[in-house]
Amino acid sequence: MLFRTANLTQLDQFDEIIDVRTPAEFADDHIPGAINCPVLSDEERITVGTLYKQLSPFEARKVGAALVAKNIAHHIETRFHTHPKSWKPLIYCWRGGQRSGAMSIILSQIGWAAHKLEGGYKTYRRDVLDKLETLPGTFNYRVICGATGSGKSRLLDALAAQGAQVLDLEALAQHHGSVLGEWKRAQPSQKWFETQLLQTLQGFDPAQPVFVEAESNKIGRISLPTALVGTMHQSACVSLDTAREARIALLLEEYHHFLDAPDTLIARLQALHTFHGAKQLQHWNELIRDGEFHTLVDELLVLHYDPSYLRSQANHFVELPRARIISISDASSGKMREVARSLLV
Repeated sequence: MLFRTANLTQLDQFDEIIDVRTPAEFADDHIPGAINCPVLSDEERITVGTLYKQLSPFEARKVGAALVAKNIAHHIETRFHTHPKSWKPLIYCWRGGQRSGAMSIILSQIGWAAHKLEGGYKTYRRDVLDKLETLPGTFNYRVICGATGSGKSRLLDALAAQGAQVLDLEALAQHHGSVLGEWKRAQPSQKWFETQLLQTLQGFDPAQPVFVEAESNKIGRISLPTALVGTMHQSACVSLDTAREARIALLLEEYHHFLDAPDTLIARLQALHTFHGAKQLQHWNELIRDGEFHTLVDELLVLHYDPSYLRSQANHFVELPRARIISISDASSGKMREVARSLLV
């Protein structure tokens, strides 16, 4: 064998982890901390794949070999040339096959202790899914419940600032989990979300509680692992009972970007047509056009968000009837710091 191999348990033994897949494959998901040094670009991989199917494997390999050699040479000249002889890289591709093999052979021939990851990214991905089937169930969660605008995310921030273990699923999913919850940044891929979720869970101490916001099984287009959702549904709850005026003020603050983009807000609310019909949507559109945002938010809470919250929470979180209820008249950051301290006593 012209190259040495390593497995997932040995990741911390290497100076650098190199993902030689295409930039698109890397963006979709990768081993945390890895750098992307593709041996084929996205376009080149398509070209080689087309030749393989339409002409012959032999012709595809000739073209592919030339491209791979050129790209590896580029990485040696631009990224690796200053590394000392003691540099020890771990290299992986999709299945630990030809792409990572080519890079490993060349780097080994130079004199570096290059290793190839057994099974490649596919083995890593399987390991993530396997662990997400069991690891979420090893923690003692405290689920923060409360109607839309109660300040649940602010409370999580305050808890984290005071040293508590916090699982912020909305931050990982980059979405607030509602029709208006889309962030300015695009959501991550499902795979990258799961990679980050696993990494977060692995940093927790099972002997200490983990605070998490009550979520459905989806946040935007991201699906939560079944094991995590199931454990959360059985966990102890803390219920924020926030005054409605405070909730309206919080939502107007958090979604202020919509106030300057009425057309965007109107378009986003069209998703509620199925639930409320054309007449109600037209009324809300008029409120937006007239700048009556306080009234709009109030009506959205009463007619849409609160009924939806009551249905979803009552049907899923079995410990909610026994939740510790915290009533607050404002959802300011200062108030949330007080609430956080009371929860950590």
